[in-house]
Amino acid sequence: MMTAQTPETRNRRIARSTAIVIVAFGVAKIISLVQAIILADVFGLSAEMDSYLAANTVPETIFNLIAGGVLIHAFLPIFTGLLAKNDDVKAWQFASQVLNTVFLLTCLVSVLALIGAPWLIRNLIAPGMSEESIQQTAVIMRILLLGTIIFSISGLLMGILNSFNHFLAPALAPAMYDVGILFGAMFLVRPFGIYGLAYGTVLGALLHLLIQLPFVFRIGVRWRLIFGWGDPTLRRMVRLMLPRVVDLGLFQITNWIVATNIASRLGESAISALGWAWRIMQIPETLIGTAMGTVIFPTLAALSELGDEAGKRDRMSGALRFILMATIPSAVFLILAGQTGISLLERGAFTAESTALVYNALRFYALGVVVHSILEVVARSFYADKDTWTPLYVAFGGALINLVAALAFTGVLSPGQPNPMNVGGLALANTLGVTFETAALLFILRWRWQGINENQLGRMTLKTLAASLVMGVAIVIFDGVWGIAGMAQRGVVLTVVQLILEAGLGAAAFVGTALLLKMGEIKSVVNLLRPRKLVEQPTP
Repeated sequence: MMTAQTPETRNRRIARSTAIVIVAFGVAKIISLVQAIILADVFGLSAEMDSYLAANTVPETIFNLIAGGVLIHAFLPIFTGLLAKNDDVKAWQFASQVLNTVFLLTCLVSVLALIGAPWLIRNLIAPGMSEESIQQTAVIMRILLLGTIIFSISGLLMGILNSFNHFLAPALAPAMYDVGILFGAMFLVRPFGIYGLAYGTVLGALLHLLIQLPFVFRIGVRWRLIFGWGDPTLRRMVRLMLPRVVDLGLFQITNWIVATNIASRLGESAISALGWAWRIMQIPETLIGTAMGTVIFPTLAALSELGDEAGKRDRMSGALRFILMATIPSAVFLILAGQTGISLLERGAFTAESTALVYNALRFYALGVVVHSILEVVARSFYADKDTWTPLYVAFGGALINLVAALAFTGVLSPGQPNPMNVGGLALANTLGVTFETAALLFILRWRWQGINENQLGRMTLKTLAASLVMGVAIVIFDGVWGIAGMAQRGVVLTVVQLILEAGLGAAAFVGTALLLKMGEIKSVVNLLRPRKLVEQPTP
C-alpha cells in the first residue's frame, strides 16, 4: 500500500531537508573561510592567485558542461520518473549508461584540454598575462583536470542520492572538497607553492567522491559496465541536455572565460579580486539559493511527472518566499558590512588596497544575491517539466546584456590603460544579466502555470524590503556611533566584535520589523522546523 503525504508533511520534509543542506553547506563555508584567511596571508591578490583562478576556468567548465549541473538537471527528472513508476531495473540501467558515458567523455575532453592548455590560456582565457604566468597557469590547469575526471563520477552520485531524497551526503561533499583545499593551503603550499593548492584541490575532489560512496552502496546501487548509446531513454536525456549545455556554456563563457579575459587586461590582481568577491557573495547564495534549489528539485520533478500543477506552484512559490525573506537582508548586510569583513583578511600579502579592490566588486555582486538565488529554483522549475529550451533562449539575452555591460563598465575598449578598480563593472554586468534572465523566466512560468502565487510573493517582497531598510538604518547608525567612539579600525578583535554586533543588531531589527508587519513566513519557518508527530494519509 502506498502512502501520500499531506501538504503539511511535505512542507515540513522540505523545510527539514533544507535545514540539513544549509547546515552542511555552512560547514563547508566555514572551512572555506579558514582556507581563505590562509590564502590571503600567503598570496593576497597576486599573479600566483591569478594563475590558479584562471587555470580553474577550463576544468570547471568541463565539469559543469558534462558532469555537473547540466547532467543533473537532465538526468534527475528521468531517473526520478522511472523510480516513481517502480521501474527500478530500467532506472539503474539508465544510471549505469549515463555514468559510463560521462566518465569516458570527461576523460577525452580533459586530455584535449591538457594538451592544449598553453594555447587556451594565451589566446582565450587570459591573454593579458605575462608569458611566465601563462606557463605557470598551464601547469596548474593540468593538475586540476585530474580533479575534473573524479568529479565526473561524484557529480552524478549526488543526483542519484538526491533522487532518493537523501541530501546529507551530497551536502557534505562540498565540505570535504574544501577540506582537501584547506589541507593543500596549510601543508602543501609551503613546499610546492601555488602548485600545492592545486594538489589540495585534487585531493578535495577525491574526498568529494569518497564521502558519498557508503551512502550510495546503502541505497543498493546496481552499476553495470554498459553504454547503451542506442537506448531511447539515454537519447532522450541527451536531447534534454543539449540546450542546457549551451545555456550553461553561455554562463561559463560570459561569467568566467570572458570575465577572466577582460579582468586580465585590467592589470595584475584584477582576476583575484573578482574571484574573492564572487567567493564571498557565494556564501549567502549557496546557503540559501543552492540549498533550496537542491532540495526542491526532486519534489518538483516528481510532481511534474504526476501532473500535479497546483502542487508544483505551491512548492515553487513557497521556496521563492523563503529565498526572498533570506537573501534581501543578506544583500543589504554584504553592502554595508562587506568592507569591514574583508578587512579581516589584511595580513601578509593582503593589503588595504586589496580590501578596496575586492569590495569594489563585492558591492555589485551583492546586488545579485537575490536574483542568483531565485534563479536556482526558477530554472529548476523548467527542468522539472523537462523543458531545457526555454531557459536557453532566455540565457542568450542575459549573456548579451552581461557582455555589453562588461565591456562598457570596465573601459577595456577605451584608449589607455584601464583602471583595476573597474573590476566592479564585471560584477555589475553579471548582476544585470542574471536579473534579466530571472525576470524573464518568472514571467514565462507565471503564464505557463497559470500563476505563481504572485500576490503572496509581492506582499513578501514589500515586507522584506521594509524590514531590510530598517535593518540597514540600524547598522548605519551603529557604525556611526562606533566610529565616533573611536573603535573603528582598531585591530582584528574589535573588527570581529563590530561585525558580530552589526549582525546581531541587524537581525534583531529585521525580525522585529517583520513581526510588526505580520510576516507570517518567519513563524511558518519556526513551526515547520519544530518537532511534532507527522501523520500520513493512506491512499488506496
